[in-house]
Amino acid sequence: MALREKYNHAIQTAKNHRMQGAAEERGGKLHFQGTVATQDEANAIWTAIKSVPTWREEVIADIKAVGGPAASSAPPAQQTATYIVKPGDTLSKIAREHLGNANAYMEIFNVNRDQLADPDKIQPGQVLKLPPGTHR
Repeated sequence: MALREKYNHAIQTAKNHRMQGAAEERGGKLHFQGTVATQDEANAIWTAIKSVPTWREEVIADIKAVGGPAASSAPPAQQTATYIVKPGDTLSKIAREHLGNANAYMEIFNVNRDQLADPDKIQPGQVLKLPPGTHR
C-alpha cells in the first residue's frame, strides 16, 4: 500500500485545516511539511498521522502553527469523530457501539465513501469517520 493512501485520513485532515504545504512520498517515507493557523489544527493533523500504528517508521513531519492556540473554527459538535478499525470489526458492529443501532451501518459507510467502495470491505487499521453528532 502506498504511503499517501495509507495516510489518506491525515492528508485529508491537513486539507480540511487548509495546511499550506505538502505531503510527499520520498525515499520510502511520507514527508509532511507545512503550516496551519492554530496549534489545535496542527494537533489534529498529528492525531490523524498517529492513528496509523507504524507512523514512527514511515512519517517525517514538520507542521507549524503560525497563529495562537485558539480552538478550531468548527464547534465541537461538528468536529469529526473517527474510529480505527480493529480485526473482526464490521460496520454493523461499529454502528452498534457508536450509534446505538447496528442497522445504522450505512450512515458510517456514507460518510466514508471517499475511502470505501463496499460496506463489507473494511480493513484493520483503517481510520473511519463517524457521522456528525456521534459520541464515542
